[in-house]
Amino acid sequence: MNTQQIADRLVELCRAGNFEQAYDELFAEDAENIEMPTTAEGPLGNAKGLDAIRRKGAAWEEGIEEMHGGSVGEPIVAGNWFALPMSMDVTFKGRGRMAMDELCVYQVRDGRIVREQFFYDT
Repeated sequence: MNTQQIADRLVELCRAGNFEQAYDELFAEDAENIEMPTTAEGPLGNAKGLDAIRRKGAAWEEGIEEMHGGSVGEPIVAGNWFALPMSMDVTFKGRGRMAMDELCVYQVRDGRIVREQFFYDT
């Protein structure tokens, strides 16, 4: 798949809530996940390798009390990179309800996502 096809497939899978399937189909084993500098440490911080990214995803889901809504915008593709706007309205266990907007940037190499980086207000 080329970058546009990968971007379109990721949008399709995210909109359906099929995150594990996205990892299986689209991510490289050595993929890297990067958060904002203020949240880079800990179980929800940066992750290197698909297994670590999966663990981080599981920890994220464990912290959610209720998902009220969210959206995934259309991808913008430039060469081996693409960006997606995402939003969510979620109640976290012990932290209350929060609306979040972020820009997610992905790098593709050899038909797989090798890097994802999230930009959002902290």
